Amino acid sequence: MPFEKAQTEKLSHSIVRQIELLILRGILRPGERLPSERELSEKMDVSRPSLREAIADLQERGLVSARPNAGIYVAEVLGSAFSPALVDLFSRHEEAVRDYLSFRRDMEGLAAERAARLASDTDLAVIDEIFRKMEAAHSKRDPSDESQLDAQFHMAIIEAGHNVIMLHMMRSMFDLLRQGVFYNRQILFKVRTTREALLDQHRAINTAIQSRDPAAARAAIEAHLGFVEVAFEEQARAARNEAVARQRLEHEKTR
Repeated sequence: MPFEKAQTEKLSHSIVRQIELLILRGILRPGERLPSERELSEKMDVSRPSLREAIADLQERGLVSARPNAGIYVAEVLGSAFSPALVDLFSRHEEAVRDYLSFRRDMEGLAAERAARLASDTDLAVIDEIFRKMEAAHSKRDPSDESQLDAQFHMAIIEAGHNVIMLHMMRSMFDLLRQGVFYNRQILFKVRTTREALLDQHRAINTAIQSRDPAAARAAIEAHLGFVEVAFEEQARAARNEAVARQRLEHEKTR
């Protein structure tokens, strides 16, 4: 018979599974520092030897890493699907930007639909709170806070869809965006009229999700990212035109 005696689970295995799930669900994020050994053992009500054994297991799996005199951190595993050569290739061709935005439009449209259908009331409160912060940051001259909140807003929607594969894939894509691989997001927020339009678009997205209207949520995301794509193309065209104009000016100065 294919049965074995039931065994009590080893305590360190229970600790590993709990931390694994926190990483899988995106609650513990790459680069985030775990609490100290003392604090963690108290929170989890486990002995320090069991905790050390669990942390060693997680290190072996590549999920956490120790930094000398700094503590234990969730490993930087994002972006591992892309080789450095491919990331460099993305950064040097506008075609990759268009495909990136098209990919985001499809995936985030689906994520917004899922959030409108499946998000808990707490998920919706998180999305709404981030949008309120965006409104507050909008009045500032420096757009950097608003730009950062933009990324947080989109990730909160993805998190509210409760699909861990989508979560980690999109967090990886946003990490490349944060590095400026595809385009500089802050440039979009430097033009006042563009900032106004972006805020209105995020308001429409938030309203649709808070109303639990999947079709409206998807349409709002698609309209927003379509606007971003056009704005990027206009900025790229303006940059090319400016380069040509500077060449003409330099040529006129030497005639």
